[in-house]
Amino acid sequence: MSPHHDLKMSPAQVAAALAVGTIAVLMVGVQPILLGELVEARQVSLEGVGIVAMAEIIMLGLGVVLGDALLPGERLRLITIVAALCAAGLDGLTLLATGDGAMTGVRAAAGLAEGVLVWGTTGVVVRTASPARVGGIFFVAQTLAQALLGAVLANAIIPHGGWQGGFVALGLLALLPCLLAFVQPARLSPLAPPAVSGFRWSAATLLPLAVIFLQLATLGSFWAYLEPLGKAAGFDARAAQTLIAAVLAMQVVGGSVAALAVRRLPVLPTLVACSLLLAAVTATIHQLPGGSTRDFAIACALFGFVWLFMLPFHIGLAFRADPSGRLAGLVPAAQLLGSAFGPLTASFIIDGDNASAVPLLSAGFAMAAAALLLLTRRRTAAVIRMGGAR
Repeated sequence: MSPHHDLKMSPAQVAAALAVGTIAVLMVGVQPILLGELVEARQVSLEGVGIVAMAEIIMLGLGVVLGDALLPGERLRLITIVAALCAAGLDGLTLLATGDGAMTGVRAAAGLAEGVLVWGTTGVVVRTASPARVGGIFFVAQTLAQALLGAVLANAIIPHGGWQGGFVALGLLALLPCLLAFVQPARLSPLAPPAVSGFRWSAATLLPLAVIFLQLATLGSFWAYLEPLGKAAGFDARAAQTLIAAVLAMQVVGGSVAALAVRRLPVLPTLVACSLLLAAVTATIHQLPGGSTRDFAIACALFGFVWLFMLPFHIGLAFRADPSGRLAGLVPAAQLLGSAFGPLTASFIIDGDNASAVPLLSAGFAMAAAALLLLTRRRTAAVIRMGGAR
């Protein structure tokens, strides 16, 4: 439970805030569809599309950080409206952008506006009575909304309106927070200042963010290359895409289970177990011989379940290091930056069309996260012993 929860927030206000954040990250989920269409239309090059994708995700994470550092929580309603208008306008400006540089600039700016919207949602989440559980609901809502929008884009909008129709739809959805701003809380209640809460930047407060960063690098690196890995395992293109949809479904299952279990399971042991499980899954996939489609699919399903299952525990991990909630507000930034860093790192070890080394990289990220979690546990135990000695 957050020690700074706002008892005045109604379920409708929290739901509206979650909807704002869900809309803000829609593009992250449908990037493969829309950016693939841009490549086909020769609006961006195949080499540049990765830069466009990473720029938007990185700027989204930076938007959360800058919002936390610079924006006044008491103006949440106005900030939400301005950020939504900017995001919608930049979605429209995407229709005029041509070439890698212009597209990267427009989508990076859109990511910054989207990040500000996520900052507002996160500010509401960390002020609820059960931030980890509400965070779990938020992650499930994101996945469901992205999957639904992806299906609508692929089957209804793009066949008739092309990539332009996709960004028009995205822009129209980005306007919805202008209305939701009047339902969500008008302002964020102030968190305890560092002088009161005792918060300060140190190794103890940076470790949780580093763990979150590494765990999302684990996920992002493997997920970015799941389709070519699936084809190498023996799936054809259609079966590989069906597998991706199945993994998304398992994410929803994992997130739903986590929303119920997050208050009952200990944070550190759970996250250590998740890291070790992800390392085992990706290392196993690396060892699978060609044609092991059933084993590959089972491993991917487990990967998808763990993915969304562990995300709500990130909020609990941040609250362990900083009960004021200030650190928890940066969790989405660490997640987004990690999810961008993973594929970027993986791109350096790809040999032509051969992505077979990527699962080992993911396993390495997961083991590094587990090591940091164990270090966090030892530091916490040492602090407790010191307190008892005094």
